[in-house]
Amino acid sequence: MPEMKVMLFKSRKIRVDESGLVCLSDIHSAAGFSKNQTPSDYMALPSSQKEVVALVGKKTGKSGLFGKTEIKSVWYSKKGPGGGVWADENIALGYAAYLSPTLAVEIRDVFLRFKKGDESLVDEIRENGAKRDAVREQHRQIGKKVRKDYTDTLKSHGVTKWYEYAHCTNETYKHLLGGTAKELRISRKLAPKANVRDHMSLAEIAYTMASEALAVERIEDQNANGYAECKTETRIAATTIRGAIEHDRRNRQQRLV
Repeated sequence: MPEMKVMLFKSRKIRVDESGLVCLSDIHSAAGFSKNQTPSDYMALPSSQKEVVALVGKKTGKSGLFGKTEIKSVWYSKKGPGGGVWADENIALGYAAYLSPTLAVEIRDVFLRFKKGDESLVDEIRENGAKRDAVREQHRQIGKKVRKDYTDTLKSHGVTKWYEYAHCTNETYKHLLGGTAKELRISRKLAPKANVRDHMSLAEIAYTMASEALAVERIEDQNANGYAECKTETRIAATTIRGAIEHDRRNRQQRLV
């Protein structure tokens, strides 16, 4: 399979597949949107379906009765790791406008640079990648210190068995990242014994640190005692951080639109 190309928007990669279709899911994520106005929502609109018909018709010369392969030449949805909703660049620009007029202008500028083969765009991707790696390692080291503080707190409050530590950790992962360590390894196609934190994004590392730091405060302030109570406080902390993230994303979305 040919290597995918990427565009850069707000220091985030927007993938372009071997057929030139753009990943709408990457646009949605890079723009900081959460559960609203998803690519699937947009593609379900009658206006979007009409645009699909028009684009397929233009490509095939037909006026109707399109096959699955012809439809997929304009848009398709792929599940699992590396998946998302992919669509023709015309639809991608329409989706950006659907999210926000301001966003549409920004995305269009990136598109034009990409189409012109602007070499500085490639340089920016490389430079930003190197910077992200350096910052990520700094955060990872800080995260290890926060993690030790969390596990030390669990120990001092009566958590003693190895699997209790694992279950408490999974409370953070489940309510913050959407799955247990095992589920995250499977969804991200990691090795069975891989350290999930070594494969987190910079944002995920920061969110996990915040959740564990808050859990430490809650366990101590609530004087939680034993595995069950510490697990509960950890869950509340993760849910609180997740709620704050979602609230901020909704707020940004309202202002963009």
